[in-house]
Amino acid sequence: MKGDLVWPAPRVSARTGEAFAVRHVWCVGRNYAEHAREMGADPKKSEPVFFSKPAQALVQSESIAYPARTLSLHHEVELAVLLAAGGRAIPACDWDERIWGYGVAVDLTRRDVQAECKAAGRPWELSKGFDQSAPIGPIQRRQEWQLHEEASMHLSVNGERRQFARLGDMIWPVAELLSRLSEEVTLNTGDVILTGTPAGVADLQRGDRLVAVIDGLPELAFQIA
Repeated sequence: MKGDLVWPAPRVSARTGEAFAVRHVWCVGRNYAEHAREMGADPKKSEPVFFSKPAQALVQSESIAYPARTLSLHHEVELAVLLAAGGRAIPACDWDERIWGYGVAVDLTRRDVQAECKAAGRPWELSKGFDQSAPIGPIQRRQEWQLHEEASMHLSVNGERRQFARLGDMIWPVAELLSRLSEEVTLNTGDVILTGTPAGVADLQRGDRLVAVIDGLPELAFQIA
């Protein structure tokens, strides 16, 4: 094959209208105690559980397709972090200036597929990394939005609130989470990190409309097609 392989990188838009190429999506499980408990884990005994999604899982659209070959699709509202710079083994105190901004995201999960894979001892990437599995709202610059513990995060489905938490409920705050993840992998410019979901995850049906909100950030709203 002659020449280099070239393909368009998936992109996310900011509130300013700028668009950024996404390199990788990193996610964490069990970062809110009540959600860890509802999934059958003891938050006092567990390290953060890291997994990834392909960049193409991120989507900014008002319509999200219900995935094929699943009967149980769950919603998980999360704070998303877009990195302006990365590094390896970076201490928590040095992460703030490496963050470009924040947004609201929903980690969609094929829960039946995940449970089946776990029971069989198989990897469960396809339960998390399918197409359109990470709807994300516009990214707000770090300088224009202050991350603070009292900011509330909630998700409603068809007008009914299902998930609620304050960002201060995180077991691993954002800077500590990034520091811990950077001990495992090198983080890079354009990486997006989803920082965990609170309790209240539940099934979605075709036609459901979701609205996800974090105080001060652009709202994320979409419908399951």
